Amino acid sequence: MNALPGWPFETSPFHRGEREAQERAGTRERIEATGRRVIRDFLPEQHRAFFPLLPFLVVGSRGDGGGVTASILSGTPGFATSPDPSTLRVAALPDPADPLAGNLQRGAALGILGIDLATRRRNRVNGVVAALDGDGFTLAVRQSFGNCPQYIQARDWRMAADAPSEPRRAMAQPALGAEEAALIAAADTFFIASAYSGSEEAAHHGIDASHRGGRPGFVRVDGERHLTFPDFGGNRYFNTIGNLLVEPRCGLVFVDFATGTTVQIAARAEIVWEGPELAAFAGAERLVRLAIERVLTRPHALPLRWAFREYSPVLEKTGRWAASEAS
Repeated sequence: MNALPGWPFETSPFHRGEREAQERAGTRERIEATGRRVIRDFLPEQHRAFFPLLPFLVVGSRGDGGGVTASILSGTPGFATSPDPSTLRVAALPDPADPLAGNLQRGAALGILGIDLATRRRNRVNGVVAALDGDGFTLAVRQSFGNCPQYIQARDWRMAADAPSEPRRAMAQPALGAEEAALIAAADTFFIASAYSGSEEAAHHGIDASHRGGRPGFVRVDGERHLTFPDFGGNRYFNTIGNLLVEPRCGLVFVDFATGTTVQIAARAEIVWEGPELAAFAGAERLVRLAIERVLTRPHALPLRWAFREYSPVLEKTGRWAASEAS
């Protein structure tokens, strides 16, 4: 069977921030070769078949002021389809309270993560909005690639029989409240959106949406306005870390899997590359510190509910903040 074509451009599939992170990790040459094989400017057939199976997508976007937002769009499986390898059609629109509603316009860059928590499959597609209408939008694909199943906690989803017909009123605030802090402190999963734009060609410009997972409590709440989380070893592309090296603004979204409530956070990130706190956290290769700028809580925003099944087996090699602090 013939191999699929890979990256079609002479320039690297990685921008300068990603390349810097790869150099720090000592994996630059190997990952360059891998990226050229598996990062594409179209959706492979496996990905085209995967997206219609999903009940939700994570969407990263950026507003006029440059702030980055992580959002979740949901629908009956089949709401995301690929009519051709260069296109992803999403038949869903954000609630007006979601910042994505203001960012979603023709020509806007989006990063989309398709993730099936039940099977731990995930694929990413980045591109620009080619069309927007009353039913949804069409994404013109610029980058497409798969991710490994590491750190994903297995959960089974269902549509909520008790979901309100309309989301309850969103609550915006400049810092974490007690309920938001408690949700984050117990979380084993969140999603992060980051962005890049620079002097390199347009294929590198855009938004990325990614998953982060760990033991419950792996995101440390450092008061009302700061969070810290460990960055574990992954595919070594350093899409998120590379973006944050160049543009520290990012967006996070935490999900209460029992109620469908979401907590969206706009923040600025700082990467911690070394030090005793990092060294004491098993499995962490970096720490990411976040300065919170805005918090948006949307009660019962999603009509989905998830039942926990099992933690990722790779978490056995990762630590806890309590152990780190004691050390």
